[in-house]
Amino acid sequence: MPVAILLTSLVVAAFVLGVETLAAVGLVLVALFAVLVLVARWWVRRSLPPLARGWVAFFHPFADGGGGGERVLWAAVQALQQMRPDIKVAIYCGGGVTAEQLCAHVAERFNLQVAPSFRVVPLPSRDCLLPGRYPRFTMAAQAAASVRVAWQGLRQLLPETFVDTTGWAFPYPLVRLAGARVAAYVHYPTISTDMLQRVWDRDSLYNNNADVAASPARSLAKLAYYHCLALVYGAVGAFAQVVMVNSSWTRRHIAELWWQWRKPQRVYPPCDTQALQALPLDRRLKRIYLVSVAQFRPEKDHAMQLRALAAARAKAQAMHDGVGDAVLGAHLKLVGSCRNAEDERRIAELKALAGELGIADQVEFCVNASFDQLRALLGDAVAGLHTMVDEHFGISVVEYMAAGVVPIAHDSAGPREDIVLPEPGPRPGDPPQPTGLRCSSLAQYADAIVEVVGMGQLERMRVAAAARRRAAQFSDQRFQREFLACCEDVLPAGRASEPPRNVLK
Repeated sequence: MPVAILLTSLVVAAFVLGVETLAAVGLVLVALFAVLVLVARWWVRRSLPPLARGWVAFFHPFADGGGGGERVLWAAVQALQQMRPDIKVAIYCGGGVTAEQLCAHVAERFNLQVAPSFRVVPLPSRDCLLPGRYPRFTMAAQAAASVRVAWQGLRQLLPETFVDTTGWAFPYPLVRLAGARVAAYVHYPTISTDMLQRVWDRDSLYNNNADVAASPARSLAKLAYYHCLALVYGAVGAFAQVVMVNSSWTRRHIAELWWQWRKPQRVYPPCDTQALQALPLDRRLKRIYLVSVAQFRPEKDHAMQLRALAAARAKAQAMHDGVGDAVLGAHLKLVGSCRNAEDERRIAELKALAGELGIADQVEFCVNASFDQLRALLGDAVAGLHTMVDEHFGISVVEYMAAGVVPIAHDSAGPREDIVLPEPGPRPGDPPQPTGLRCSSLAQYADAIVEVVGMGQLERMRVAAAARRRAAQFSDQRFQREFLACCEDVLPAGRASEPPRNVLK
């Protein structure tokens, strides 16, 4: 898409100025750009410390968080520690935490054992990345802030290889000018064609204010703003020498946006399927509950889950049978990490909403649960709710499936394209078996809750068994193997004489 915009602009310029004038102007601009790059390269290298040979640094300002992106980071660090012990590892991270504190957090939250042998490079200004600081032009402001935060880290340590596990592509040109190699693991494109289409259709969502969606003029202005941002995003993405993505949906969007010659490599994120698959498939149905595992962020749409439970209960009141009684007796447990005051405010708002819907007694909040607590909660849940639109992958959905919990996921992006798909039967010739349900509206979620809660034990176990087989492919071991294979050309050790390539093999 950005290339198409650029080509269209060139055609229009040629028509207005004439081909010869455009060629002359182009040559001047190319010469000025070359001079600018050389001056910038000189200034950047003069301002930063010497290149630290043998070091790999991960850019993850919120490495002390508890989401799927953090699990990717720590599984990658663990892979380097186990498979490439010759490499020195650093983490660009804020929050004033130590390596020992991070390792303890990782063991408790993710069940990953990481040695505290890495260096923590502090980022005091990481809070400038928070979207709440910028009520207008949020993405552009965050993009500029990501360059500032990365610069703060690079002034303390300039590694041989810079690995971005957050998706902030805007510092990549700066890192390349400094002489480091760049590898990127992208969870979610900063801007996507779906976002552009949503603005064009004037759909209101968490990233498209209702006031803007209601105004044709504001929508047009925002569309122009998004297209400009997409053009810059595509250009800076070209500076990554290795590009990995976490799902088919993300790969399609990054391939459309970034100026790369080849499609990114899809590397499914790591999920602790082995530990969760040890849980029994049968459930103690005398205490029926659903579970939701997601950080308390606006895009996760926990409010939809509360409304879906209330709608399911309203439907069950008219059923007058065992299924209706089961739905009315079911509870919802919301499990997620709370990162800051904004998350605390959202939790308070969700509790208030549960009260308004009359389901406060049926909803429980499990904040900052450890992995052992999460495993115990998944061990008795009958269904797992997921309501994020365009969830890039959906580690929590895989965790549901591995634990034998029937997923009820949003019918978009990762769950639709990679995860909640039919699984071949256990015997040759058996028809494909469902692995869960996908929904896109409140009514569908309410119907799905009633359906799963009302399933007989044998039927639910058949779906859960198929889901568990499907989840087996999303393992820690597979991620670590594929991550190291993709990064082979940009990692240190014995490759000082071979320049890194800009595309994957």
